[in-house]
Amino acid sequence: PTETFSESRRSIYFNQEGIQIVRVPAAHSDADSIVFFRASDVIATGDILDATRFPVIDIEKGGSIQGELAALNKVIEMAVRPVPLVFVDGGTYVLPGHGRVYGQPDVVEDRDMLVIIRDIIQDQIQRGMTLEQIKAAAPAKGYESQYGAADAFVTAIYQGLTKK
Repeated sequence: PTETFSESRRSIYFNQEGIQIVRVPAAHSDADSIVFFRASDVIATGDILDATRFPVIDIEKGGSIQGELAALNKVIEMAVRPVPLVFVDGGTYVLPGHGRVYGQPDVVEDRDMLVIIRDIIQDQIQRGMTLEQIKAAAPAKGYESQYGAADAFVTAIYQGLTKK
């Protein structure tokens, strides 16, 4: 980046459009932002959201499952869902870092998936299971056909939840 900011939100005006850049710490890493193009009703999420695989949570660079969930909740809060009929075009377009264009309901679905997997892993940790046992139990198995292998994702959640 050629410019950084430390406040929680920065607003700029570019190309005759108001743009809000919202800092979301500890999601994918400690340097994530959501960019909201107000007039176009488009939100760019960068690597906070990935439509092609499980999220990459970089624990070494300050990422966490809780931060990832907080970031997705912020996107859900900012986006307008297509109402009254969710199958009709309209609402906010959400641009993941990779993959297809999302709508607000798609972000809700991804967030819910992360909560389910996090809760399963948290329960397994509380029952005394090791990382290898948790991987063998495949807590993300139901989503692997859509998002691919979950090994690194499960490891990142485990490391984040057991970090002291």
